[in-house]
Amino acid sequence: MSEKMIENNKVNVIGEIVSGFTFSHEVFGEGFYMVEVAVNRLSDQADTIPLMVSERLLDVHQDYTGRTIEAIGQFRSYNRHEGIKNRLMLSIFVREVHFMEEFTDYTKTNQIFLDGYICKQPIYRKTPLGREIADILLAVNRPYGKSDYIPCISWGRNARYASGFEVGARVRIWGRVQSREYTKKLSETECEKRVAYEVSISKMECEEA
Repeated sequence: MSEKMIENNKVNVIGEIVSGFTFSHEVFGEGFYMVEVAVNRLSDQADTIPLMVSERLLDVHQDYTGRTIEAIGQFRSYNRHEGIKNRLMLSIFVREVHFMEEFTDYTKTNQIFLDGYICKQPIYRKTPLGREIADILLAVNRPYGKSDYIPCISWGRNARYASGFEVGARVRIWGRVQSREYTKKLSETECEKRVAYEVSISKMECEEA
């Protein structure tokens, strides 16, 4: 894989494994499995983030629940077909994994860098309390003509700055991966709780198209 392509999407998380492995898919005889990791925030909350791990990287038949790991890889997306609709699924594709016995520096538990392109007009809004937010969808290129579509969220001055981005603009983002629960209305009488994953932006740079 091109080193340049790896450099445009880098994520590093440290957290506690909170699930077993579930089979995802197989490519050329190599099985990939999903496992969830709880990554602490400084606020004492935790983000539960899905990792996609090759069976050649870890023994997926073992139970690692409660172990602390560092996972290094890329934040990736794929479309899952649900009836007539597509749902964007996100996970960290793990390239390296390390078990950790002791960890104290919680400022470095969750870091991501993305270098991609704005693929739809950012949505700028204010919360009822007046906090400024802008939602961004970033297309990050992968080899063989593929791209990952990563939802990102910015706040305050960054949100105002992002609201002026044009489709096609190249943007570099630094931040953290976060999980967020929301309620999806399926019909007039039926709702379902779901979890969305996105990048919370701490710093960004834009290079106009």
